[in-house]
Amino acid sequence: MNWQIDPGSAARLGARPCDGGVNFALFSAHAERVELCLFTETGEVRLVLPERSGDIWHGFVPGLGAGAQYGYRVSGPWAPELGHRFNPAKLLVDPCATALSAPLRWHPEMQGGSGAARPDRRDSAAVVPKRIVEAEAAPQWQRPAHRWCDSVIYEAHPKGLSMTHPDLPPGMRGTWAGLASDPVLAHLNRLGITAIELLPVQAFFDDRFLVEKGLRNYWGYQPIGFFAPEPRYGTPEAFRAMVRRFHAAGIEVILDVVFNHSGEGDGHGPTLSLRGIDNASYYRLAEGGRSYVNDTGTGNTLNLAHPAVLRMVMDCLRHWVLRMGVDGFRFDLAATLGRTDAGDFSGRAAFLSALCQDPVLAGVKLIAEPWDIGPGGYRLGGFPHPFAEWNDRFRDGTRRFWRGDAGQMPELARRIAGSAETFDHSGRPATASVNFIAAHDGFTLQDIVSFDKKRNEANGEGNRDGHDANFSEALEDPAARAARKRAMLATLMLSQGVPMLLAGDEFGNSQGGNNNAYAQDNATGWLDWRAPDAALIAFTARLIALRRAHPVLRQTRFLHSKIRAQDSMRDLIWRLPSGAEPRVQDWHDPAALCLCAEIRGAAEGPPGLAAHRAVFVILNAGGAADVCLPEGRWRQLLDSARPDAAERDQTGAVTRVAPQSVQVFTRATGIQEMS
Repeated sequence: MNWQIDPGSAARLGARPCDGGVNFALFSAHAERVELCLFTETGEVRLVLPERSGDIWHGFVPGLGAGAQYGYRVSGPWAPELGHRFNPAKLLVDPCATALSAPLRWHPEMQGGSGAARPDRRDSAAVVPKRIVEAEAAPQWQRPAHRWCDSVIYEAHPKGLSMTHPDLPPGMRGTWAGLASDPVLAHLNRLGITAIELLPVQAFFDDRFLVEKGLRNYWGYQPIGFFAPEPRYGTPEAFRAMVRRFHAAGIEVILDVVFNHSGEGDGHGPTLSLRGIDNASYYRLAEGGRSYVNDTGTGNTLNLAHPAVLRMVMDCLRHWVLRMGVDGFRFDLAATLGRTDAGDFSGRAAFLSALCQDPVLAGVKLIAEPWDIGPGGYRLGGFPHPFAEWNDRFRDGTRRFWRGDAGQMPELARRIAGSAETFDHSGRPATASVNFIAAHDGFTLQDIVSFDKKRNEANGEGNRDGHDANFSEALEDPAARAARKRAMLATLMLSQGVPMLLAGDEFGNSQGGNNNAYAQDNATGWLDWRAPDAALIAFTARLIALRRAHPVLRQTRFLHSKIRAQDSMRDLIWRLPSGAEPRVQDWHDPAALCLCAEIRGAAEGPPGLAAHRAVFVILNAGGAADVCLPEGRWRQLLDSARPDAAERDQTGAVTRVAPQSVQVFTRATGIQEMS
């Protein structure tokens, strides 16, 4: 067939079926020529995009439709010293295309040239997956729309969650269908999960470093196709079906998205997409353009201060919300996204400002990983409303307290109260803190109590990768391990903020001490469903139900021990086991290992919250202790040392608290609060 190409439109980037054909539009400020490459049964057909409107190259191909496969070849200067790395020998992935024909895996022919006098002239078309033109669609979504204060997040890998599940047929495991299968949904509903946060699903790259070691990119933090679901898990339509099933089960879908860098790496990496389209625009460059700013530790940093790059990312987010149905985003290395042209962080940086004012994104959940490795990169508490943020101080403080580290009582108190010293500013709510004990990056809960040092030898980096400060302990006694796991889970669910549970922590999943399983697409990285801890699952579900039943445990306002106007009582009172309130010297006692908190509705909270009964929490990381309850009649809701024990009315003013355990009380039914 003799293909014709007309001028088309620059209005929308990517490949868009319309009016009996497909319109193609690609941004490149420094290109000299852009070729659209169509792949048919007879081979590759090259059509030069005939029009340029500003920096958008575009053309319309009549007779072409959904399902067509394509890529680009872009010509321009080869001048690495100026930031230009154009190489028409390399087939390029359209960054705005929504489907990919196959997974991306490194091959030598993908190399574009590392800064030498001449580019690599090997043609890469045979080894680069093609983009697939998708039909336009505007699905309707029935979203659960849970409030932040009601949310319990479950962080999971889209493949690893279902890969070994015994109740799934082999062909369904590790796919979008397996992820939202009946057994998985039933498990999440039993726990009380309101949102699943998926590790990267954007089409990503198995890079050279891993391929040469015989490994694979498991986590997915090397994106190439920002708009396309990773094809190794299924098709875009299968992804949408997965989202619909989660929504029908009352569970929101949050994506871990990577816009701080791409999988092309540094100047020695492959030329797959952005580098060959317009390297000097898409990336932040140094040394006049020859090298890459590396605030991400991955070899390159996307330049979100550039209007075209910002447009691509904003279009991408709207695509995932409107066409793919997702309910929120967790932004990997979000400090990078808040950097200005000068490289410093600002809560009013171009991307953060655009995100906060966008009407399509106004109703979705936004979560920042508030750091990168660049200058001044630790920005916890520095993101504007409506962002929530991963709170690593909660993780470390909780682990250290339950390990028995000296002087951790003040730190734990801050975390239980929502880390107000960090987040209580600029009108931000207590739900700005996303609390977690474990995440994909680090030890699982089981490994926190099983290993004192990481064991990452399988990653092929001499055990040098991954965190060294794990605040873990190798407990020999299985009962001691179980007690500490229950105590840490209870701390997570009883603290102000939004709890996030790492998938598998509710049933004792282990990675064998590997705290950086990014390349372990195998039994190490997959959840082990063979013998889940049923008792721990039941205890976790009980904790989440307790949190849901008592609004004072999930408030939007911070607690500052202020007097409530309705009853002249303080909204938060810290207590020692003796019942007395801690003095300054008590807070600084290095041996203090038992902390108690009497929690009411916030003094500055909504009036209706005052009607909910107070909760009294005891957290004991030391030996067995007698704890005096505040005056009044109490009912014990939970004792982590006796996880199966039913609720009961407290018969005395003193309760015996086991080592490494948590107890929770509420005012007995019908009893008025007493000062």
